[in-house]
Amino acid sequence: MSTMFGARVPFYKLQGCGNDFVAIDNRVLRLPRELMAEWAKKICPHAFGVGADGLFFLELPAPGVAADYVWHFYNADGSRAEMCGNASRCVGRLAHALGLGGERHVLGSDAGPIAITVDVAAGQVKVQLTEPQALALNIPLSVQGKETLAHFVNTGVPHTVILVDKVAEVDVASLGRAVRFHEHFAPAGTNVNFVQVVDRRHTLVRTYERGVEAETYACGTGVSAVQVVLSALGRSEDELATTTTGGEVLTTSLEGGRVFLKGAAELTFTGEINAPALGLPLA
Repeated sequence: MSTMFGARVPFYKLQGCGNDFVAIDNRVLRLPRELMAEWAKKICPHAFGVGADGLFFLELPAPGVAADYVWHFYNADGSRAEMCGNASRCVGRLAHALGLGGERHVLGSDAGPIAITVDVAAGQVKVQLTEPQALALNIPLSVQGKETLAHFVNTGVPHTVILVDKVAEVDVASLGRAVRFHEHFAPAGTNVNFVQVVDRRHTLVRTYERGVEAETYACGTGVSAVQVVLSALGRSEDELATTTTGGEVLTTSLEGGRVFLKGAAELTFTGEINAPALGLPLA
């Protein structure tokens, strides 16, 4: 890497419904996996780095892995995530642009293979998420001195869903953090989605994301968890439109027991990272 780039590393910046990510083509960089978490912690901060909710590295799959390519995905705090719905749509758009995958291809993730369909003309990407796991409804939780009814499902990563009357009035930072670190979900913790049901086809959702440790503009696996929970409660149709904090709409659907997520994904810009300026280890 040092011969080709010196201390400058090419990167891509993408966003999906306001969830933003930095991507690095590790086929060329060849950064060792043990250094990737440190890179995420230094690249993702908005004041001192590029600024993003997460960072992922793209690589070719190992022999025998049934995927067109694989990624190593890290949250802004350096924690490795099994899956990220909005990032998977972004990686699908980027992989198609880089020639790693066609309009239909498969991403290899820690949560398993993710089928992706890219509609370049519409700027839309649809992903088939892994099968939902560990669904649990009507969990009583004591949070900040109050009893709260919660629901849980793993849609690639763990998600808690809490239904509220007016999502705009929820203190997501405080309540989200309290639920995220609640002993019921220890040791892994949980993402937290606050949901206002508008009708059987439309919801408003605000999400506190584990790893980012803040409210984000959108969360793909989160709105997918909302779809699964509301369907199990008999409160939604098989297709659901969700308006996120960023104001954009994500569409989720249940098809044959599988969860699909569809929405916009854009390559916003490219650039070069000055590795020494960020204190990034190269080897």
